[in-house]
Amino acid sequence: MNTMTIPMEYRQASVDFDRFIIDARDIAGLQTTNQAYTMVQAVLQAFRRRLDVEDAILFADVLPPVLRAIFIAEWDLEEPTSPFSGRTAMTLEVQALRGDHNISPDTAIADVAAALRKNVDEAKLDRVLAHLPAGAADFWRA
Repeated sequence: MNTMTIPMEYRQASVDFDRFIIDARDIAGLQTTNQAYTMVQAVLQAFRRRLDVEDAILFADVLPPVLRAIFIAEWDLEEPTSPFSGRTAMTLEVQALRGDHNISPDTAIADVAAALRKNVDEAKLDRVLAHLPAGAADFWRA
């Protein structure tokens, strides 16, 4: 009988997510990881809105398991794809998620990008971003 061990990325998923969310909190200058979670979720959703399903799956594959789950959770596949627009417009979109409870700074996208780059294989991320629509790589510039 051939058995497969559980991949380390799944064994370490909670620890890795905790490290990422603390990085996101600290980089953004937020007070709590709850505030950071809302920011991260909003940034991931804003990016997802600009991808078709195939491209989103390519991107999701470079994310650690918990971020991958957040990225695809509650996805309305009927929602039309949005174009990559200026950073200011996309930041306003990020700040609109749970507006009464969202204190994402104007630097939210860059802050999440910096935390993500600190916690994933950057070369693999950049290879995937190069295959995504124009604007994707700029979105994830820290």
